[in-house]
Amino acid sequence: MAFEFRHAVLDNGLTVIAETSSESHTAAVGFFVKTGARDEPRELMGVSHFLEHMVFKGTERRTADDVNRDFDRIGSSHNAFTTGELTAFHAHVLPEKLMEATAIIADILRPSLRQADFDEEKGVILEEIAMYDDNPFWRLWEHANERFFGAHPLGHRVLGTRETVGALTREQMQSYFDRRYCASNTVVCAAGALDFDKLVEQVQACCGSWQRGEVSRTHPPFHTHEERVMVPMKQANRAYLAWLCPAPSVQDPRRYAAAMLAQILGDSEGSRLYWALVETGIAEEAQAQFDGHDGIGEYVVYVACSPDNVARVDEIVRTELERVCTAISKKELANARAKIATAVAIAGERPDGRMRRLGSVWLYRGAYASLEEELAQIESLTVEDLLSVARDFPLRPTLRAQVVPETAVCST
Repeated sequence: MAFEFRHAVLDNGLTVIAETSSESHTAAVGFFVKTGARDEPRELMGVSHFLEHMVFKGTERRTADDVNRDFDRIGSSHNAFTTGELTAFHAHVLPEKLMEATAIIADILRPSLRQADFDEEKGVILEEIAMYDDNPFWRLWEHANERFFGAHPLGHRVLGTRETVGALTREQMQSYFDRRYCASNTVVCAAGALDFDKLVEQVQACCGSWQRGEVSRTHPPFHTHEERVMVPMKQANRAYLAWLCPAPSVQDPRRYAAAMLAQILGDSEGSRLYWALVETGIAEEAQAQFDGHDGIGEYVVYVACSPDNVARVDEIVRTELERVCTAISKKELANARAKIATAVAIAGERPDGRMRRLGSVWLYRGAYASLEEELAQIESLTVEDLLSVARDFPLRPTLRAQVVPETAVCST
């Protein structure tokens, strides 16, 4: 299926991009805002995610019920998400409903932020924080992430904390919204069967009056440090372990090799950690992944096991981290390449997958890269490319974290 890339910029700085294909049977549109947990002042931690909820609470034209009814009326599969670096609102529809979906999202992105809605939703967010705090893996991830990044804002919790969300005011949220949700900080991206010129006309009609805004992202220095973290947890009955190491950023050309290295090390099946830990029955889960961010990246290894096996698991993980940096077979590379290429191609078969990839790539890099170009980069990787990135970013964990049952005595 052939896709054509199109690009336009409105007078107020809002960017519109799309991958169009007359062969598609559906279309998808998303509004991507370059703001997330890392862009929040520490005292407002969680405001981006809170705002994602508030966007669906109504506008001058629509109540919250109207928003839901209008999406249902056009048969939309819609959602939103917030990460440490972006917030996105998207819909997947039949081609003839794309302009209506675009208009609805554009409208809700100028929410009323009513005090009563704010107060009600704050309770929902606090319940969500409490729910995730009862999840051992989530608690592990939050503690590991904030300790690994330290004072760097990438250590901010996406949900925020009970304290920051509890103290947040509607006025603070409005100020953050006015500053970050401006036209120049937003990208509208679409994919599938669509008329790009009509899409641009629709976005102009709906968003042409948005303020341009002047917004930037800070990039404070990131300093690695050695640390171990242990979090006893009453609800845990297993040990949950994480090892974090610095890695290339999402803009770094070495990101492809880093992702392949992580695939060989810790794919959910058939990887080195799988064979060493899961297949042998030492652990229930063992995975590794590369996470590239704006300006920084990290490798994360995650294992769930019996508290009795923590020391043994730690030794095996560190051994495998050293081994993968010194020797990789061509067969391992070929298998990992095939898995990644398949996953990328599958995601690209659906317009909503194309749309999400397109928006993320543009926000991070400010330029277009086709799916075919990405696949070519993956196909061109050699064993030496992987060993080279391992030399540049050695897989030596600077942070080791664990969440364990309160009754367990674990020391690594």
